[in-house]
Amino acid sequence: MPNIKQQERRVRTAARQRLENLRYRSTIKTLMRRLRTAAEEGNDEAIAAEHRELVRWIDRAAAHGALHRNAAARKKSQAARVAARR
Repeated sequence: MPNIKQQERRVRTAARQRLENLRYRSTIKTLMRRLRTAAEEGNDEAIAAEHRELVRWIDRAAAHGALHRNAAARKKSQAARVAARR
């Protein structure tokens, strides 16, 4: 445990950031699963909507530093392949 007041604040801040990063990554996984389900069902409108939402979340996660920009690009590429597979 930190003994210095600034370190205590930093620990609290890091914990909040860790939870926020976890929320981004978890949401991206969920949206990817939804996109795959929509692609299996073959609903073009659902595929487009899910893909748009997924890309929005990936870009936001990369901008906030929850995802590395190369990892974000890779996930967007995977999503585009799933969406175009139809």
